Formats: sequence, C-alpha cells, structure tokens
Amino acid sequence: MSKKKRHGRRPAAASAKPRKQSIEFVARPFAGLPAEEDLVAMAQIIPAATATVRLTEEYGGKQIQLVTLLPEFVQGLKRSDGEVLVAMQTSMHSGDASRDVAAAALATLELPEGQALRTDGLPEPGPRLQDILDTSEAPVVSVRETFDFWIDPQAGAGDAQARQVIEEAIERAKEEIAPTRPVPGVEHAYWCRPGTKEFVRWVRGEDEDEFFNAFARIHAARESDLEEGARFVGAFRANGLAIPVWELVPGTEADELTKPLQAMGKRLEAALADASPLSPEVRRAKAGIISRQVNL
Repeated sequence: MSKKKRHGRRPAAASAKPRKQSIEFVARPFAGLPAEEDLVAMAQIIPAATATVRLTEEYGGKQIQLVTLLPEFVQGLKRSDGEVLVAMQTSMHSGDASRDVAAAALATLELPEGQALRTDGLPEPGPRLQDILDTSEAPVVSVRETFDFWIDPQAGAGDAQARQVIEEAIERAKEEIAPTRPVPGVEHAYWCRPGTKEFVRWVRGEDEDEFFNAFARIHAARESDLEEGARFVGAFRANGLAIPVWELVPGTEADELTKPLQAMGKRLEAALADASPLSPEVRRAKAGIISRQVNL
C-alpha cells in the first residue's frame, strides 16, 4: 500500500517590504533657485568650489556649505564644530539632482559631529533644494584651486592621523584638478586649462531651445567665435541648461575674456530678441550644433 502524500500548508509568506517610491526625472532640477547657473557649474564643470547657502526657518535656518566634491565621494560631512558640507558631485543619481542634494543635506544635519554621510540607496520623493533653501539669499560661490575645504580646522589633536590622510588626499587630487577660474565681469562663465589648452565654458540660463535658436543665428552669421583665434567648438547640455564652449588662443587667461564675452553677450541678446522664423541656413547651423552636443 503506497504511502499517502502529506499535503502540509506552506508557511505564510513573509510580508513583503513596501517598495521604495522612485523619483521622477527632472530635466532642469535647479530651476527657480538663485544662481541656478552656478549650481549647475558646481555640479558639472567646476572641480573645486564652495557655496554658502541658508536653510529656511522650517529646516533650522542655519548656513551650510554646498561643495563640489568630498573625499571618497561621500554625500555629506558634519565637521567637529557642527558645520555641514554637502557635495554636489557624488555617485548618487536618482533623476532629480535637487532632491538628491536636499536629501543629503537633511541627513547630514542629523549626523553626530565629525561624521560623514555614506548612503547606498537612492532617496525617495521628498523636499528639494527649492523647499529647504532660503531663496531670498543668492549662494556665495567661491572657486578653489585645491580641496582645502576638506580639512576640518577645529579637529582636535587626537585627529592628527585623520588630518594627515586628508592632506595627502588633497595633494593627490590637486594634481588632477584642471585650473578653473570665473571670468571677471561675466556671470557664470568659467575659464579652464585642462592640460596644455585653454577653454571657456559659459553656463546659460535660457531655455535650451531658445538658446540654440539664438546661437544658431550667430553661428550662421559666422559670428560665433569670441575673437580671432578663439573658436566655438561645441556645447554641453547639463541639468537642463546649455553650456557653449570656446577653445582659446594659447596662453589666454581668465581676465582677458571679459570684453570678448561681453560682446558675445550682446550678440546673444539681439539674437534671443529675434522672433522671426529660422532661415534654412540657420536651421542647418542649429542642426550642426545639436549634432555635436554632449549630455553631462
């Protein structure tokens, strides 16, 4: 006689963990913030910089530092004196850079003093920089030549070894930093020298399509070079903004670009004000510019 099969009940499945809510992609994440262009520059093209911002009273009202990069790509750092540093350039990308930075800022505020924020997962929907920052105050951006802002000036003698590690990391990183400086008298324009060549990159605040229409008019008129020998080489797209790039005459310094960029600014103003339909020549110029775009 065959044995009867036993049909025991399967144990009840463990209740599934609630699925994390994903964040919708935001093409222009810093829109509406003062100095949006400089925040995009810090997130995308400036190697080393800091920006002082203030939180709203709802989130404590204190000043914090937005910085380009922190050691080991940590998202935030709370110094021994309570000062909070939050990185714009990290390995965490949810699709909304504003939410990413805001989430890191709020989490870093809750850390014990002297600790760094290291998170593996992406944040869920929540407050963005537009919600937590006092937008009545524009960020005070400071471009640096090194990552000296990594050093905690209030660290005690017991942290001497950790300080030495940071200083060594700064020295190593310094060799990889392309010298970068703001162009005097021209907002959101940054000169840089990667290797043996000089370039200027200008973060524009217009709607992308409006900018490319206007710049195509300039390019079709053969007026897109800054000056003789300083040629337009293409444009980046970063966080919803356009960043045209010019390769400069060898040896050009940042302070020599003020007048050429101001003149280009006037040409752009005139082109942006031109509401006439794009001519075939301008359309071809725009197609050529678009085809060379690089998304950052």
